[in-house]
Amino acid sequence: MSRFYWVNEDKSVRAKHGGYVDARHTWGLPGLHCHECGATWSAVGHDYPSVDLSVLPEHTEFVTPRPEPMTEFIRLRELVRPYVPEGTALPPGTNFGPLTGRAVGNFGAIAWLGTRLLSRADALDRLQAEGVRGLLGCRTAFRFRQKNPPELLELQIEPRGNLHPDCIPTDVPPRCPTCGRHGFGRPDDPILAAASLPSELDLFRVGNFATMVIGTERFKDAVHRLSLEGITFHELTAR
Repeated sequence: MSRFYWVNEDKSVRAKHGGYVDARHTWGLPGLHCHECGATWSAVGHDYPSVDLSVLPEHTEFVTPRPEPMTEFIRLRELVRPYVPEGTALPPGTNFGPLTGRAVGNFGAIAWLGTRLLSRADALDRLQAEGVRGLLGCRTAFRFRQKNPPELLELQIEPRGNLHPDCIPTDVPPRCPTCGRHGFGRPDDPILAAASLPSELDLFRVGNFATMVIGTERFKDAVHRLSLEGITFHELTAR
């Protein structure tokens, strides 16, 4: 059976290099205020930096984060749908386009912005040469002060697969039938639903908890063989 690992930032590497990024994606779906459950919410971890919304006449409507009622959210979501991979969930707060902002200091082969994974272009090439599948590096629009800044790419890591129902507390309210929100915190001991996990990707997010980045054993082994700093691995149960 395949082995899967929860991928996190090694913060000691950030401390060693001192790099810092302050940036956000160019466009995003608004948050949502649901008339059914009463929640005002946005998802985190649904980022598609490869998607260019500048071709949309209405692209300026995706610049300012704000909550919208269901009817307006649906209108904006359907404008975007033709430009994203088929089957993309597109919850409130889904982001598009390159990360734009400022970057200072030095960076190793791998860096992080929250749960977003950044890679030097040469490190991405080496991972792909090792046979790691499904890695898509997307340009960023960082403003550096130093000369000869590094080329940092954002990896587009799509939400696929789910947490197993057994690790979600039984007292969590059911998913809202109108907006789809299922409000629960990250389980203390996450378990992956094995049948839901992609077989063709070595790096992905958990579909129903997208701040969690998951790597396969192939990804972990490649990172270790190449001595790429910046990532920790914690093995998870899948059943």
